[in-house]
Amino acid sequence: MAFPPQFLDELRSRLPLADVVGRRVKLQKRGRDFVGLCPFHNEKTPSFTVNEEKGFFHCFGCGAHGDAMTFVMRAEGASFPEAVERLANEAGLPVPQPDPEAREKAERQSTLLGAMEAAAKFFEAELKGGRGRGARDYLENRALTEETIARFRLGYAPDSRGSLKEALTKQGFPEALLIEGGLLIKPPAENGAGGGASYDRFRGRVMFPITDRRGRVIAFGGRVMGEGEPKYLNSPETPLFHKGRVLFGLAQAQESIRQKNEVVVAEGYMDVIALSQAGLAQAVAPLGTALTEEQILLLWRLAPEPILCFDGDGAGQRAAARGADRALPLLKPGCSLRFAMMPKGEDPDSLVKAKGAAAMEEVLSRSMGLADLLWETETAGRQFDTPERKSGLRQHLKDLAARIADRTVQEDYRLEFERRLADAFGYANRGSGGSRGMADRRGGAARGATKGFGQGRNGANRYSGAPQERGGAALRQGIPDPERRQPEMLLSIVVSHPRIAHQRAEELAHLVLADSQLDKLRQAVIDHAAGTPDLDVEGLKRHLVDTGFGGVLDALTTRNKGLSVCRAEVEMTAAEEAFDHLLGLMKERQARLEADLAAQRLGADATPEAWARFQAAQRESLSGESRRRDIDKRAK
Repeated sequence: MAFPPQFLDELRSRLPLADVVGRRVKLQKRGRDFVGLCPFHNEKTPSFTVNEEKGFFHCFGCGAHGDAMTFVMRAEGASFPEAVERLANEAGLPVPQPDPEAREKAERQSTLLGAMEAAAKFFEAELKGGRGRGARDYLENRALTEETIARFRLGYAPDSRGSLKEALTKQGFPEALLIEGGLLIKPPAENGAGGGASYDRFRGRVMFPITDRRGRVIAFGGRVMGEGEPKYLNSPETPLFHKGRVLFGLAQAQESIRQKNEVVVAEGYMDVIALSQAGLAQAVAPLGTALTEEQILLLWRLAPEPILCFDGDGAGQRAAARGADRALPLLKPGCSLRFAMMPKGEDPDSLVKAKGAAAMEEVLSRSMGLADLLWETETAGRQFDTPERKSGLRQHLKDLAARIADRTVQEDYRLEFERRLADAFGYANRGSGGSRGMADRRGGAARGATKGFGQGRNGANRYSGAPQERGGAALRQGIPDPERRQPEMLLSIVVSHPRIAHQRAEELAHLVLADSQLDKLRQAVIDHAAGTPDLDVEGLKRHLVDTGFGGVLDALTTRNKGLSVCRAEVEMTAAEEAFDHLLGLMKERQARLEADLAAQRLGADATPEAWARFQAAQRESLSGESRRRDIDKRAK
C-alpha cells in the first residue's frame, strides 16, 4: 500500500524519532545526537545513534539504519503498512484508505488470520477439555510444563471429521475460507460429479501453531500420539503460509537471539520446545524440509553464524552435507554456518531431558565450521594413496570453492583447502599467501574463513574504469568480470530511478551480491525506500552520502556515466527494461553455474537423485537463457 507523501511527512513531524526509539532503547544525549546500545545486535559499547534533526537512526556496529517506520519494522517484525498504522494511531492521525482492490486483499488476509487464530483457540480449549486427556498425558510424558505448553500455544485436534468445521462456521467463518486456509479438506470432484463434504484436516493430533515473526498464527503442524502416518502433518501452502520462508519458534526465540547474538537450528518442533524450556530459547526449526535459501538468508539476518544441529549418525551427516551444499553459493563476509553433531542416538529433546542444558551447551561449543565440515565430508573414510586420488580430491575441493559467489570468501576457502592438502600430503602449499588460511582445525577454521572479509578494499578503486556500451546483448560483450559489472549497472539504474527500489523491493531483497560493498549499498537502498515510497533521486543520493556510501556512489556514477539508462532523465519504461535485463543475466549466470556443478556430480555418481538434480538445473538454465533472448529481441 502506498501512502500520500504529505501524510508520511506529517506523521514524521508529529512523532520525535528519539521517543519512538526510546521505548526500546535507553538513549543518552550526546551533542546533537542520542546514543545507546543497539537493539539489533548484542554489544557492550554504544554504537547506536539517533539524529533527530535529520530524522534517522544508525548503528555503526551492525549497519542498521532508517527512520521511525523502519525502526518499528525491524524492532517489532512489522511490514511497512503495519508500522505506519501503529505510529499513526499513536500520533492520532487517521490512516488514508487504500484503493478498493488493495482494501479487499488486506481484508481477506485479515479474515484468514482471524480464522487461524480462532482455530488455535479451539485447539487450546480442546487440550484442556475432556477429549484432550490423552494429549495432555502425551505432553506430560514429554516432560513439558504448563508454562511451556502455554508459551507455544499447544493444543489438540479431536479425532473427528467435523469438530473444527462446526465450531468455526458457527463463529461466522465461511467454509470456503477455511478450505483456503488449509484447515478443511474438500474432496475433488470425480467423473463430473461434485466432491464430497469438506472435513477437518487435523484429527486426533497434538497441535503446534506455526506463527510469523509477530506471533500471528499462519499455519499448524499436527503430531499423532501413537501409531499412524504421517507422524507429523503440516498445513498446505496458503496465502499466509509458505513453508520455505518460515521458521518454527521464531516469534518466541527472537528476543533471546538478539541478546545472545546466536541462533540454533534444530530439526523438529519438540526439539525447539524442549530447548526453550531448558533455557536455550534461541532455537528455531525448519518445517519438515531441509533449509531453503530463503531460510538461510533469514537466519543470517538474525545472527552471523547459525548453528545447525544434526543427528550424529549417517543420516544426520548426509543432512548436514545437504545444508552445506545449499549455503555454499550464498556465503558472504561475516556470514557462514556452524554444525553441531549430536551424540549417537540423541536429539536435542532427549539430550536436555537426560543430561540437562549443560550437555547441550557442550555440544554447541564443539560445533564445527563449514570449511571443517566440507573437508571431513570429502576425506572421511577414503584413501588418497595415489596421485590420481590426491588430484581428484584437490579438483573437487577447488570446484566447491568455485561455487562461492563472493570472491574474497571464495579465495580464502581455496587457500584454506590448499593448506589442508599440504598438511595432509606433506608437500609445499601451492596457494599464494597460505598463511592467510584458517589456523584452528576445529571450530576456528570456518570462523577464520568468514571473519573480516572485504576490509581495506577501496570501493572507488574497484569501480574505476572506462564506461561500457549499452543496450541488449551488448551488455554481455566485452565487459570484464560480469559478476561485478552487472550488479554495478543494476544498482546505478536503481539509484537513478528510486521508484524501482520501492516497486521491486522483494526482488532486490532476494539478491545476494558477491561484492560486499555493493551488497551493503543494495540493502541501504532497500531500507530507505521501504520507509520513503515517494523517494526522489536527490533525496536517495543525499541519504546514501549521509550514511557513508558517498565514495561508492561517486565510483558507480563515474563507472556508468556512458549508460543512458543510468541517467535520471531517462524514461521509467527504459530503466525498468534494463533492470529486468540485468536481473535476468544475473539469475541466468547462477543457473549455469548450478547446471555445470550438477553435470559434474552426475558424471561422478550417476544416481537417480543426481540425474533428477541435473535435469532440474538444466531446465532452469535453459529457461533463463530463453528469458534473456526474449529481452534481447525486444531491445533491438
